[in-house]
Parts: sequence; structure tokens; C-alpha cells
Amino acid sequence: MTNGLLGKKIGMSQIFAADGQRIPVTVLEVGPCTVLQKKTTDCDGYEAAQLGFQAKDSQRINKPEMGHFKKTGKGAFAHVREFELTDECAVGDQVTCAMFKPGDRIDISGTSKGKGYQGVIKRWGFSGGRATHGSMFKRRTGAIGQSAWPAKVIKGKKMAGQMGNVRVTTQNLIVVDIRPEQNLMFVRGAVPGAKNGLIEIRKGIKA
Repeated sequence: MTNGLLGKKIGMSQIFAADGQRIPVTVLEVGPCTVLQKKTTDCDGYEAAQLGFQAKDSQRINKPEMGHFKKTGKGAFAHVREFELTDECAVGDQVTCAMFKPGDRIDISGTSKGKGYQGVIKRWGFSGGRATHGSMFKRRTGAIGQSAWPAKVIKGKKMAGQMGNVRVTTQNLIVVDIRPEQNLMFVRGAVPGAKNGLIEIRKGIKA
């Protein structure tokens, strides 16, 4: 099949181990995903499988997309992503969370929460200046330029700007429990993104 699949973040919870230990977990709705297309070395130059996740009203997609989804005969999908192939599969096959088991280490990618336009203290953890004697420098950036050479602001300087709303990958999260009949996965640790956000789950590359 593939080395991963798509899912949705439900929220945080806790479960209790057999010895009574409380384990904080993130609850994920994982799959089922449908194989929409197989990428081959002969046609595309690489091996991969295109997966579709979460049903979508067919009236809300255009004709080219509908023609692409029609090959599986399972309706339209809201999200489409490609994953590396690890085994043989065919168009129309279902990929579920049963591919994982408790104790597995996984990598999860998602879009972090957007925090809008922020200053350097919140965005980068700057200390700021003193607040006394009318300094007017409490939460400001400070000097950003250079001297006679190079006489410009160097690229990558830590400044105020958009914070969050970027792709984040958290590695080596531990699968605590799997419930294939409910398409649920319980993962120890924090998963990037807001509730109901789309996530990509892959087998851990550092496991």
C-alpha cells in the first residue's frame, strides 16, 4: 500500500493505561482514503499513489475533477494528496488506519494555527527594552541596518510579521491506540493545527 494516509484532527483527550497511568493523547480521525491514481516510473518518473479523503458534494466540483474521481466510482473527495508506495495497490482500494498498530512511531504534518501579524517579542521571543524614563522602546524591534558595509538589511532578519499558518511536521509521535471500526487513532503528544484541520500521517522516518 502506501507509507501514510490523510486524516483530521479531532482534539485532545486522555486515556488510562493498564497500570493506571494517565496518558494525554490527540484524537485523530484517520481515513478511510481511496486510491484515485497510481503514478508510475514509466509515465510520471516516480512511484506514488494519489489518495482521496473526505466525501464532497459532486455539485461543488468541476467537470475535469469529476472525470478524475469517476474512475473509482466512489464519488468526489475534498482532499487529494500523494503518498509513497510501499506495496502493490489498485485504483479504488481503501487505505485505513489499520496499517498502524499501537507502539508505532509516526510523523504528522499539518498547517499550524494562524496568529496574525505579530511583533518581535511574541514572534521571536525578544526581551524588549526598558519601560521606564520615557524610553518608548518597550516592545520595539531595535536597529536592523548595518554600517557602511554592507549598508543593507540582511535577508532572514528576525522582524515583525505573519506568525503561524505554515506547514509543520511533528516527528516520532507514538500511537497509543487504534480503533479501525471508528477510523480513530490516539496519538501521544501534540499534533500541529486546529481542530478539524487536515493532517498527513506517515510512518516515522527516524523510528
